[in-house]
Amino acid sequence: MNTIDNIIKLALFEDSGLGDITTESILSQNLKGKGVIVAKESFILSGIEVAKKVFQLLDPLCKPFSSFCDGDYIKDGKTVFKIESDLLSLLKGERVALNFLQRLSGIATLTRSFVDELKFENVRLTDTRKTTPGLRSLEKEAVRAGGAYNHRMSLYDGILIKDNHIAVAGSIKKAVRAVKLRTSHLMKIEVEVTTQDEVMEAVEAGAEVIMLDNMNYDQMAAAVKYIDKKAIVEASGNVSLKTLNKIAATGVDVISCGALTHQARAVDLSMRIKN
Repeated sequence: MNTIDNIIKLALFEDSGLGDITTESILSQNLKGKGVIVAKESFILSGIEVAKKVFQLLDPLCKPFSSFCDGDYIKDGKTVFKIESDLLSLLKGERVALNFLQRLSGIATLTRSFVDELKFENVRLTDTRKTTPGLRSLEKEAVRAGGAYNHRMSLYDGILIKDNHIAVAGSIKKAVRAVKLRTSHLMKIEVEVTTQDEVMEAVEAGAEVIMLDNMNYDQMAAAVKYIDKKAIVEASGNVSLKTLNKIAATGVDVISCGALTHQARAVDLSMRIKN
């Protein structure tokens, strides 16, 4: 199953699946035209291949072109993308292509601002699962375009024992034991903790990654000292541009930040069409 194609097809159907009343009323014949997408601010690009695919699904004979790749810095006023196609396809694909480019480039741009702010080269910045439903693969790709890393993609590719799992199991020790009995030895076991007592229990249980959730700086530093390289230490919660380096300074190995995806602002782009 081509997930990206399905996502784009759904977006196209949402916008023009039942027809484009305006364009179909104006166009009496199928004419060719050209479209250009222009930056109205400076940003980090993401989603260029998705934009191309939008028009290719509408018109397999179209000719998309861009001299830029995801991760490139785009200056205000630059032409990001050019497309030659029939006018109906150009007008049907315009908003969908822009929506993808604006959203994904917004994530890449915000991510790059965090990456540039982080002064600790040994600390890895990652995203979370706080993504737009249906767009996770694209948004996580945008995070990579911005220079950060991905946390687990979904529930299937990473073990993370959270507070509700601990509540169901009865304790951290019991939860870790249950997971070890039922999963591959190749999978790391991560445990979310909120107190020093839970840190101690997670270490004793043999957790390979320990997530410090919403701890203050002193608590994080104490936890890192106690863990003492026995596990990878991840910090999560209240991560912002202002707190990023203060968290990193506590000695953690990874900082996971939901803001990279759920607080990103769409960048400003426009499409101009000529026939």
